[in-house]
Amino acid sequence: MTTSDKLQWGILAAGGIARTFARGVAASKTGRLIAIGSRTQASADKFGDEFKLDRRYGSYEALLADPEVEAVYISTPHPMHVEWVIKAAEAGKHILCEKPMGLNHAEAMAAVEAARRHRVFLMEAFMYRCHPQTAKLVELIRNKVIGEVRVIQATFSFHAAWLPHKRWLANELGGGGILDVGCYCTSMARLIAGAAMGKDFAEPVEVKGCAYLGKTGVDEYAIASMKFPGEILAELATGVLVSQESVVRVFGSEGSIFVPSPWFCRPAKDAAHIIVQRHDEKKPRRIGLRIKLGLYSIEADAVAAHRAKDQAPSPCMSWDDSLGNMKTLDAWRAAVGLVYEAEKPSADIPTAHRRPLRVGIRPGMKYGEIAGVGKRVSRLILGTMFEGAHFMAPHAAVLCDDFVEQGGNCFDTAFIYNGGLSEKIFGQWVKNRGLRREIVMVVKGAHTPGCEPDNLTRELMISLDRLQTDYADIYMMHRDNPDVPVGEFVDVLNQHQKAGRVRAFGGSNWPLARVEAANRYAQSKGLTAFAAVSNNFSLARMVDPVWEGCIAASDVRSRAWFRKKQLSLLAWSSQARGFFVSAHPKRRDDAELVRCWHSDDNFRRLERVKKLAGERKVLPINIALAYVLCQPFPTFALIGPRTLAETRTSCPALEVELSPKELRWLNLEI
Repeated sequence: MTTSDKLQWGILAAGGIARTFARGVAASKTGRLIAIGSRTQASADKFGDEFKLDRRYGSYEALLADPEVEAVYISTPHPMHVEWVIKAAEAGKHILCEKPMGLNHAEAMAAVEAARRHRVFLMEAFMYRCHPQTAKLVELIRNKVIGEVRVIQATFSFHAAWLPHKRWLANELGGGGILDVGCYCTSMARLIAGAAMGKDFAEPVEVKGCAYLGKTGVDEYAIASMKFPGEILAELATGVLVSQESVVRVFGSEGSIFVPSPWFCRPAKDAAHIIVQRHDEKKPRRIGLRIKLGLYSIEADAVAAHRAKDQAPSPCMSWDDSLGNMKTLDAWRAAVGLVYEAEKPSADIPTAHRRPLRVGIRPGMKYGEIAGVGKRVSRLILGTMFEGAHFMAPHAAVLCDDFVEQGGNCFDTAFIYNGGLSEKIFGQWVKNRGLRREIVMVVKGAHTPGCEPDNLTRELMISLDRLQTDYADIYMMHRDNPDVPVGEFVDVLNQHQKAGRVRAFGGSNWPLARVEAANRYAQSKGLTAFAAVSNNFSLARMVDPVWEGCIAASDVRSRAWFRKKQLSLLAWSSQARGFFVSAHPKRRDDAELVRCWHSDDNFRRLERVKKLAGERKVLPINIALAYVLCQPFPTFALIGPRTLAETRTSCPALEVELSPKELRWLNLEI
């Protein structure tokens, strides 16, 4: 490789680890450091003097604006990683981001989606993952040199100075052992467990832990125990205020492996090494690897080697590997009760890119009208039954921000979601973003057993308080109560509409006969009628109700009713809760999917979906969702993505047009 062919690097942030990486690039085979970007010109000049750089920028933005910089190494404190990954991706730079990828799994999702959208290389800088020693360890595990893996022990811990304003202790900088170095232990355990299963990595099925949270509220030292598939157990230990033996041990059915320098791969007697002790061998075997290049040089070369593919192969950190690692770190922090102040439900959580939210910057959303709402309503509606109580707020912020930038403006909430926490978190997000006038809130209440007119009023007032708003764009009764005359519900709903607390209303999981009776009553009294119904509607037939009292409207008679009445249908479980993504007649690990959606006729529909998807060159889920959106009556599809990837793969359905004949064919009617 000639000098002119070398990958030209810029470093974003001029701290200690940046200097280490700069020396690594200088000694690499493929890279050349040409620029530094810092928060101040003085800092950039000092770094530039040390490494003889002509390009010295007093801001990160200036570094990213340099067209000669092809790749950037991001070495800011943890909470700044996601912002600069996104901005580097937008600038078309390849990215090596210091670990962890973000403060939490939600931020990591935003980082990965930015790299995917702008088609740039992105890798989380676990330098040990790029080293041949780690590849050798994976080889030994896969070849079952110690038999079946049973226990993994990984430790990374050091004793730093008590400086509460520094990154390793500061709450506002994401301090503590788990994110700083415990992330290495987590990534190693997942790598080894995966290798034992013949995979690139594995995800734990159980995470427990405990920690000492000090005066700054971060973990000064912590331990975790994890259980992986295959009955593999892991013990992890980390800390920033306690020195421990930072090693890795793996115990198997036929022996053990000891890695004395797992993280920095330091050579002993001129060679990095791994020690294998089998039960049937008297002496341990020392497996040495003579590696000329340094750890960070190898890492820089890994970026150059794989930049055209946007990701590096295992054991380097792929995008899915990084996302899984962050999710496991969230679970570890949840187990010890560590939530940073910036992640709490009451926090003003910023956008991932740290800019004002840009509504509808990615075109493609379609809209409809619902009587009484007074705003256009996005055909996709984002559900707010957010997951993960400890990190629900950042997760909600990332999902909702992305949905709005996709053009979505309608959100489905409910009094019972997560015991009210979902409404509180969503309401805080709306307040933080200043979006109340732009969005449509679907608010549900009066669920069984509290489906009474008086309770409807009580729950509505509580929901509005949680949501920090004085009105619901659409209020949906979450269930019906046939013991209450339908007119009593219509009367109380009209009272709230006249008081300005509700713009439009309807019923969720209501029998269509009761909806029709409610609207006849409203017409006879000169009152406002139901504007919408929110029942289950999907190409897949709901074999067994997802929850007690659920009602589907996917059958022929219900579809004919909606076509005649032209009443808006807000279809929940519009994608059959993943049936068209992961269902297979022989796969039965998801008990709820099996119970609610597995049937011979649904699998015949799935085969037709796959056939049409192949012809249209879209995903099967796009065909299934388009079935909902292309009905001859007004439909709006509720989607409940848990990840940005699920939102991204849902949106192309908006561009799929299905003919009446195709609708019938998909539903086995012809």
